[in-house]
Amino acid sequence: MKKETILVVEDESNILELVKYNLEDAGYRVLASSRGDSGLEQARRQKPDLLVLDLMLPGMNGIEITKILKQDEKTAHIPIIILTAKAQEADKIVGLELGADDYMTKPFSPRELVARVKAVLRRHYEKPKTKILKSGMLQIDTEKHIVSVKGKTVEMTSKEYDLLKALLEAGGRVLSREFLLEHAWGYDQSVNIETRTIDMHIGQLRKKLKAEAQRLVTVKNVGYRFDQEL
Repeated sequence: MKKETILVVEDESNILELVKYNLEDAGYRVLASSRGDSGLEQARRQKPDLLVLDLMLPGMNGIEITKILKQDEKTAHIPIIILTAKAQEADKIVGLELGADDYMTKPFSPRELVARVKAVLRRHYEKPKTKILKSGMLQIDTEKHIVSVKGKTVEMTSKEYDLLKALLEAGGRVLSREFLLEHAWGYDQSVNIETRTIDMHIGQLRKKLKAEAQRLVTVKNVGYRFDQEL
């Protein structure tokens, strides 16, 4: 079976070696770059199965790399996990809005990073079971990964798409943040991961769904549900 290839772009040599070692130990083939500009060219040339990307890099920053890769149809499919020392929520949101699939802040757990890589890759290669999901004016074409409201396409990151799809498939049931991390995100519950990331994505979804945003209901101290009856 062919090993999946991970490209790690990180300018701190100790972190680069730590990430490389743990990913190789988990069975992945790992490529590495310590500069943003050369990392971008490597991603274009090698087309890895996933990119682990620092934000603060010499040559070109990670936000610009994400933007360039996601705007090119030849590389837009490559999942990206942002690995950064920047803990501000604004930096996370910018990366996610550009199309990154996940983020981690330093210091980080190598075990958690490997878990997230596995989860992102698993979602990336999953085959959709149902082709069309509908509720009110909202429709999801799971085969084409297209979300539309009143017939107009709504641009979403892969994370927002996965979250919305899980909520629609639940048929009105309340989904806890932990459930969403495990089933929509694919995270192993033995790994300590912020559930706050769910709240951040729900906020972004509400902005994008506009008239249909009222269907995303917060259930205090539990999680979220998608109201099918409105």
